[in-house]
Order: sequence, then structure tokens, then C-alpha cells
Amino acid sequence: MEGAAERAGAYLLECDGASFGNPGLAGIGARLVGPDGATVGEISEPIGEATNNVAEYTALLRGLDLAASRRVRRVSIRMDSELVVRQVLGRYKTREARLQELLAQVKRRLRAFDEWAIESVPRGANARADALAKAGASRHDEGGGTTQLG
Repeated sequence: MEGAAERAGAYLLECDGASFGNPGLAGIGARLVGPDGATVGEISEPIGEATNNVAEYTALLRGLDLAASRRVRRVSIRMDSELVVRQVLGRYKTREARLQELLAQVKRRLRAFDEWAIESVPRGANARADALAKAGASRHDEGGGTTQLG
């Protein structure tokens, strides 16, 4: 399944990656929202040095893991990375070896869901995931760590 999110009974997964430099110290953020609009879980993690694209893919992978751990069957994904969304949908080719590997992991994880959708949204529509990703990247100065809420 691809296309618009907002399916009845679907969970919403918002993901974002941040890199302070490209490459630079990076972090990821993800928020899982239930069909009732309540936040089910959030992730904010530092991931070491990475490019922004690697951070975006890593955020998506960790977000999919969060959804799967909650036994979600239908998920609508929103990201502000048009590149990642279009690569997942097969509209853009993935030439870089590292991104090809990450894309393959995403496709494997998506098979765990009965239905999924992915769409690119403006950065402002992905504000919570953006804040979680930036917080994760900032935690490199504090010795790292993972925050998972919910």
C-alpha cells in the first residue's frame, strides 16, 4: 500500500533524522500515534556520525521497529525527507551503497505490516519528530543514550 496516510484504524508514524554537519553528529526521532490520536511511543537517540540521509533512514527503521513492537498492523508514515520517501516508493533510484542497504532493510521491515503508506510532508508538519531527532543529536555531548517513551 502506498499513498496518502490517514487510513481508518491506521497508526501514524512520524520520523526524522538530524545531522549537525553532513556528515556530522546525528540523531533520530520517531513518534507513533494511535488511531485515537494519542501518542503511543517516542524515540530520540544519538546515532554517532552520519549523513542526514543515513539519519533519515535510521529514524524510519527504528520507527518501524517501534510500531512492530506494539503489534501495529496498519501504519501511515510521514517524513519530511522527500528523498527517502521517493526511494521507498521506487520513484527515485538509490545509487549509494549504504543507502541501498538501508532501503533494503526498510523494505524487509515493511513486510511485517498488513498495510502501509508513506508520504513526504513539509518540515513544519513533522515538528515533533524533528525536535526528537535534534534532541537525539544533541545528546552526543551528554554521553549519548536512548530515550523511548510510552
